[in-house]
Amino acid sequence: MEKIKIHHDQMYIDGLAANDSVIIESIYKKFVPKVVFFVLNNSGDRDQAQDIVQEVMILLYNQAKAGTLKLTCPFDAYFFLLCKRKWLNEFKKISNKGVTIHEDVVSINESALELIAQTEEFDEKQQLFDTMFQKLGDKCQELLKLSFSVKSMEEVAEKLNVTYGYVRKKKSLCIGQLTQWIQEAKNFNSLKK
Repeated sequence: MEKIKIHHDQMYIDGLAANDSVIIESIYKKFVPKVVFFVLNNSGDRDQAQDIVQEVMILLYNQAKAGTLKLTCPFDAYFFLLCKRKWLNEFKKISNKGVTIHEDVVSINESALELIAQTEEFDEKQQLFDTMFQKLGDKCQELLKLSFSVKSMEEVAEKLNVTYGYVRKKKSLCIGQLTQWIQEAKNFNSLKK
């Protein structure tokens, strides 16, 4: 089996995961101007370009924190292509026109396209989870958020001022409801791997 060769630009992904301000500033200085230029030259304005960059940065941060992003191509190509595709999809929505994404095959390698597909799939899964999570009641949301961030269920029970048994049962019910809604979603089967 072939071992994946991690690109030295992985430092940008690791820096995002660590919320390293030097790396984040470097990304904004080195790579964002190219994205802004692209959006401005493709029927967008500076605010829309900044929105696209922000969405992609949050997406990359979430994927980096989840530990699922291993960069196998230059960060510049990957970041620009993600932003470009996000802008073209956004432009298609706001203009009600069809947009065909033609990739410049010379400048994009297979590795970058594969990473883009993985990131877009991660984004769809995250959006599905977030949408279904928002459907849960306030108590379920609070309980699950605490259980994601606090180490022990005893601590969660203490913070919520309820019994340990109640927290375990309620968490099980909340996760069961969330799972059911996710599995019943129209796009669940296309995202399932």
